[in-house]
Amino acid sequence: MEGITIRKIREEDAQEYLDLCLRIDEETEFLLLEPGERSKDVEYQRQRIHQLLKRDNQMIFVAQAPAGLVGYLAVYGGAYRRSRHCAYLVAAMQESYYGQGIGTQMFLTMEQWARKAGLHRLELTVMAHNRGAVGLYKKMGFQIEGTKRDSLFINDQYVDEFYMAKLL
Repeated sequence: MEGITIRKIREEDAQEYLDLCLRIDEETEFLLLEPGERSKDVEYQRQRIHQLLKRDNQMIFVAQAPAGLVGYLAVYGGAYRRSRHCAYLVAAMQESYYGQGIGTQMFLTMEQWARKAGLHRLELTVMAHNRGAVGLYKKMGFQIEGTKRDSLFINDQYVDEFYMAKLL
């Protein structure tokens, strides 16, 4: 993880964050969006970041390498009183940075922030065949709560997702 820092996203990261998301869309089939489905509007991305930063139970953590952003972990907290303690997570990283401990560090940083933000439940979905991600999430204390059968349709096949969660 040498030369990589984990930090909170800033509005001025909009272009670089969008570029990262577009790169990851091209190199993995483990995320929801396919290449070409994501808006390329930088101002729209800046506004999304602005709105996210206005809420105390939401954040995006980015992995910053000398060459630019290489990964992110987004935390989307509940919008209503009854669900403010819950947050849905989305994590992604460029494949060339897998296995360097960056994902672990992003989750540790996020969890420290989540506890201070008063979050109690962290949840995510992951494709059941994505063994690397499932392994990371289990290592970080997440448990499989169920299986969303035929949740996604990828390359003419239905794909199951695990629903995973961690209580803080």
